[in-house]
Amino acid sequence: MFEDFFHSQNIDDESEFLPLFSLEEDDDLQLDSDYPEELPILALKNTVLFPGIIIPITVGRDKSLKAIHEAYKNDRLIAVLSQKDTNIEDPSINDLYPIGTVAQIVKLLKMPDGTSTAILRGKQRFNLLEITSNDPYIKGKIKKLNYEEIKDKLEFDALIVSIKAMAKRIIELSPNIPTEASFVMNNIKRDTFLLNFISSNLGIKVDAKQNILRVNSLEKKATTILEYMDNELQLLQLKDKIESKVRTDIEKQQRDYYLNQQLKTIKEELGHNNPQDEEVKALIVRGKEKEWPDNVKEVFDKSIKKLKRVNPQVPEYSVVMNYVELLLDLPWKDYTEDNFDLKKIKEVLDKDHFGLDKVKEHILEHMAVLKLKGDMKAPIICLVGPPGVGKTSLGKSIANALQRKFIRMSLGGLHDESEIRGHRKTYIGAMPGRIIQSLKKVKSSNPVFILDEIDKVGKDFRGDPSSALLEVLDPEQNSTFHDNYLDIEYDLSKVLFIATANSLSTIQPALLDRMEIIHISGYSTEEKIEIAKRHLVPNQRKEHGLTTKNIRLKKDVMMSIIQNYTRESGVRSLNRQIGGVMRNVAKKVAMEETYDVSIAPKDLPDMIGPHKFSRDIYDEVNTPGVAVGLAWTSVGGDILFIETSLSQGKGKLTLTGNLGDVMKESATTAWSYLKSQGESLGISTTAFEEKDVHIHVPEGAIPKDGPSAGITMLTALASAYNEKPVKPYLAMTGEITLRGKVLPVGGIKEKILAAKRAGIKEIILCKDNQKHVELINSTYIKGMKFHYVDQMDEVVSIAVG
Repeated sequence: MFEDFFHSQNIDDESEFLPLFSLEEDDDLQLDSDYPEELPILALKNTVLFPGIIIPITVGRDKSLKAIHEAYKNDRLIAVLSQKDTNIEDPSINDLYPIGTVAQIVKLLKMPDGTSTAILRGKQRFNLLEITSNDPYIKGKIKKLNYEEIKDKLEFDALIVSIKAMAKRIIELSPNIPTEASFVMNNIKRDTFLLNFISSNLGIKVDAKQNILRVNSLEKKATTILEYMDNELQLLQLKDKIESKVRTDIEKQQRDYYLNQQLKTIKEELGHNNPQDEEVKALIVRGKEKEWPDNVKEVFDKSIKKLKRVNPQVPEYSVVMNYVELLLDLPWKDYTEDNFDLKKIKEVLDKDHFGLDKVKEHILEHMAVLKLKGDMKAPIICLVGPPGVGKTSLGKSIANALQRKFIRMSLGGLHDESEIRGHRKTYIGAMPGRIIQSLKKVKSSNPVFILDEIDKVGKDFRGDPSSALLEVLDPEQNSTFHDNYLDIEYDLSKVLFIATANSLSTIQPALLDRMEIIHISGYSTEEKIEIAKRHLVPNQRKEHGLTTKNIRLKKDVMMSIIQNYTRESGVRSLNRQIGGVMRNVAKKVAMEETYDVSIAPKDLPDMIGPHKFSRDIYDEVNTPGVAVGLAWTSVGGDILFIETSLSQGKGKLTLTGNLGDVMKESATTAWSYLKSQGESLGISTTAFEEKDVHIHVPEGAIPKDGPSAGITMLTALASAYNEKPVKPYLAMTGEITLRGKVLPVGGIKEKILAAKRAGIKEIILCKDNQKHVELINSTYIKGMKFHYVDQMDEVVSIAVG
């Protein structure tokens, strides 16, 4: 209540002493009868001046400054009124309360910042009759107001006593009111001034203070003040009650903490030092129910004893606790029951993946042995093939078929050996390796574990993860796998590890030796069409909210997408292109546009853009010196034209077309063989000395290498020297030697399928490659004729005649 008053008296130390209130006889001083009826008027914001009260005010408005200076020069009297609205800068009579106080200007100070501060002392209440002047300052006629006589002196005295008692109680409860306030209260003798003093310092709004000022009856004034004080006292009492309760709660918490610490110390002295007894007991119960090896149980019991001894506040406690929980969470002898219905397994594998017969056969063989013998070490399989052929998804399909849990761990970019073997427990933040963490997560010791991208494992100063994998992927060692954090041997022999890789060249030889390599070649166009029909189209249709009534993709459309918009071994890009078609249709359905539900190949450019690739189609060539070879690429097979031209010269050989060293050697070998066998092949010996030879392989921006174009270069040279064109619709692939032998080459499936797509009808191959041709589905190569040869002269005989 009183704090605003006591803290607002900001008088400079060097100024003369100014009392907080005027002398008793100054209160409601009856002004002389000759006091001016007209006085300068000062408008106050946010405060009300009561008689007998001294307040400092900062004067900022121009009219107020002029009024203060004018009054200070004359009799130092000024009429003070409060503003109704503080936002008005130039108030009129309607903007001012009519009841105010005549004040004496005690002192006028010039402040360092250039403003003026006036010390005002309230003298007598007045009523404003009219404003007589507005310029240069407000001036008005006033009429003084006196209090009415007290009707019941006894009642009034009782009110004053109550006000004093309540004021003292408020001073005691409020922490912001200085103790000097009680001294001030005791020194006030005049009742009217006491009422004015308390009114001035009540924490109420200006209009409420103005209502108190305008009251002429002292009894009514005292009653009103008592009501306001009672409200303030109730607020302070409630505040004190809340603070007391909060203080009691805090003290209780501190007391409980202190007692708990004492109890803990007593227990330590008595040997019962672990407050986490219940938690440890729960771990012991779990340990009794757990089925695990004897050596693990021994380590668990030892860790529990240590846990009981260690103070919970010591960091080692949490280390031991985490270790014990890991021992309990690991599936030491928890195995899922395998599905030994081999027909059902084959059904699931065939349903999820089209093709990949060799991989499926291998899995079925393993499960057959497991079914007959009841126990065998799981094989370590490595699926090698180009991206997008389904290596990772095949692992998930195997897990579903065997009804085992599935784990996938990506090894791409892995540099730290501790990711495999874990950290030692002594390190802060130590944790087990990802192998152990994954087994803990799936709660099974015989899951299907995919080690994805094993060919992309890194190696740096932190260790060699591929060396750490040697123990994991060795069937003879992984039954005793050692994790640095676990520090106990863990049996991984029941885990079916399946590694995937795009290339074997970057895999460590020792690691490669531990795995059974299964090569997954790229899909043929026919296989891609079947995969799209069975899997890709239904999945994309579902993902885009469409049904068979909204879109139909026929075989010719799929063929167009595969040949003109993709060039890959797998089906990832094909899946994206099908998604593009679905989005286009989804937009038309959503916008209620009319369209043909059955998509045609001619519609594709408008839906997914112009053709991105142009496939190689064989064109019949009657020019001598041009032969067709077959090439293998990472995205499938392709046909390759070898062009040879002869010109007058001195027998010089020129090779162009961005050829690698091996391919250049094949051309030189073919040319040398022709030189040595020229007469038997009908070629004049002088032709080699008198004519220069130029061999070119088109598409020079693409690097080309490998020995498989040997017989193609031989055929092109023989055709050029004999001036006979090569047999039409004929392609070939095979390596050659100086002795005239034809050697087998790889990538036969991809090459033959590429020849079929290009319209080739006959193919020359080494006899040793016949077994690879027989592995290809006969429906894919229907109508093609194969020539199997051993000698180079057979090649020339078939191709040139």
